Amino acid sequence: MQNSMRVFFVSDTKDFDDRMLYADLRKRTKGFVRLGHDVQVFSYNAAFRLISPFKSQRWSARLYKRRVDDLLVRQIGYYHPDVVHVGFAKHLDGETVVRMREAASQAFFLGLDVDLWPDLHRNRIEAAKELDVVLTTYDGLGTSAYRQAGVRCVFLPNLCDPDIEHRYDVAKQWKSDIIFTGRVRHKNYPTEEWRAELVSRIAQRANCAVYGSCGRPFLGGLEYFYAISGARIGLSINAANDIRLYHSDRFTHYLACGTLVLAKRVPDSELLFEDGKHLRYFDTREEFVELVDWYLAHEEERARIADAGMRRAHAEFHCEKIAQYMLDVVKTGTYRAPWT
Repeated sequence: MQNSMRVFFVSDTKDFDDRMLYADLRKRTKGFVRLGHDVQVFSYNAAFRLISPFKSQRWSARLYKRRVDDLLVRQIGYYHPDVVHVGFAKHLDGETVVRMREAASQAFFLGLDVDLWPDLHRNRIEAAKELDVVLTTYDGLGTSAYRQAGVRCVFLPNLCDPDIEHRYDVAKQWKSDIIFTGRVRHKNYPTEEWRAELVSRIAQRANCAVYGSCGRPFLGGLEYFYAISGARIGLSINAANDIRLYHSDRFTHYLACGTLVLAKRVPDSELLFEDGKHLRYFDTREEFVELVDWYLAHEEERARIADAGMRRAHAEFHCEKIAQYMLDVVKTGTYRAPWT
């Protein structure tokens, strides 16, 4: 195909994880392929498992990182990529990126960061400084550490895959009034306290669905989408809620699978989804509880907003559209969307 590009992804993969179906990498590679480009993925964590005899990541990184980077550079040399897409894999550092650039001197190097607080992630700022641009799923205050280090950042929202992220017709076991999935607190990063308070309130309600916190197991695979589809309401609240445009991928999963999302408002939220049209935002604990009770009592209005949110997620945040935004950044340095 004329103008087809070769895009080399380097990232930690979740091929043997129950999160494989909603892994970010899976969706981004699908978007590029559907736009007519070729994709090659290098799994940084799998390379360590291949080369190192140690189960300990610390010892593997200390003794075998050079050999993993040798393998990575060799694969890049075989492929001659036009674009190198760097996910911030564990143990990948600035030296790794420098070596990749030497192997593909004509390629455009972009990074993708879906985690807040880049300065709290080891090696991340140093690796980012060697890239042409870093795409972040947050803006404003969240990118201050990058900007102070001279890293150019461009906001890009989380994406969905309508092929599998949609509303399913589910059995009774998956039906609930309200759902929350994921950790209440992050082990190594700050988390606003009222997230835990709201999840605890949900867990005490009859007919709730909480997975991954409050002593309840995580949920993965298609069952993750079944649980969201069967919930009438989904709670979306971040670890930090003062970061411009930032919502975790939970926010997009819930919208795409057709539950009514009640989301903690963040700065400029409505550039992504409109309050009262695609979802409902809340600002206080009390407002959240009031919205839950009202929408559980008004099914027609709940369903109307949930349907509109799902349609917008599928239309504006699908794999191909987000991949095209990424290519626009490669070619022009920016892209056009309502939030830009």
